[in-house]
Amino acid sequence: MDDKTILNRISELVDEEHRLRGEAQAHETGTEGEARDRLRELEESLDQCWDLLRRRRAARQAHGDPDAQGERPKPAVERYLQ
Repeated sequence: MDDKTILNRISELVDEEHRLRGEAQAHETGTEGEARDRLRELEESLDQCWDLLRRRRAARQAHGDPDAQGERPKPAVERYLQ
């Protein structure tokens, strides 16, 4: 997966996240079951995409092969401290 593809995926995920959050605000209730689960999944997928993009950029900067970087499992990415 190249950087452009990753950035497009991030954009798609963010658009869906904004749509779901907007729907939740319009109903003025908390995010309900299925939507809440989907939001959590979106957040995890976004973290995973950003992690891959950062590692690809770091590899390129260190004169490494960005294509050698693979997507890490969501649990590994989610354990990072911000």
